Amino acid sequence: MSYPDPFDERSPWDEAPEAPEASKKETKSLTTTAPDGPAPFKIGITLKAASGFDAEWFTPAVYGHSAEETARRGAELLAAMKSEGLIDFAAKAAEYTRSQYKGSGTNPGGGAAPKRFNGGKVEPKGSPKLSDDSCPHGRSLVQKPNWTAMFCDGPDGDKCEPLWQDKKTGQFKANK
Repeated sequence: MSYPDPFDERSPWDEAPEAPEASKKETKSLTTTAPDGPAPFKIGITLKAASGFDAEWFTPAVYGHSAEETARRGAELLAAMKSEGLIDFAAKAAEYTRSQYKGSGTNPGGGAAPKRFNGGKVEPKGSPKLSDDSCPHGRSLVQKPNWTAMFCDGPDGDKCEPLWQDKKTGQFKANK
């Protein structure tokens, strides 16, 4: 195969000059349907069960020796997956797998507990709400190996007193 001259003044998108009649007969198509080597065309298909990142993804791929063959194989694959029940079977297998997950225990769906953004800090959704707390700014739960406390989310210089958890009762109260 001959490659175009990179220093030629023509645009690469201009039509190529007509080949002489003798060389037209010798020209061979680059795409062939004969299975005489690896298939150069590939289509990857993603079937996603829902919009969230935790949804199942099914990602089959098909290969072919021409674009038309690859597209035809893709349509055949999707039809076969549906008619043979593979999509339903994969969804049931994923549901079973999720039901077997023991996880951290705080989130029934598995994984870490959902977080929320409060006053410039990430706060777990499971933070205890205190009925008798007079802090107008809201509080963030901080848990360390030796202690647990609720700190004020107000601006520096206007923070309320922290509430410390009593290990015996589990209640939060200010140190007075």
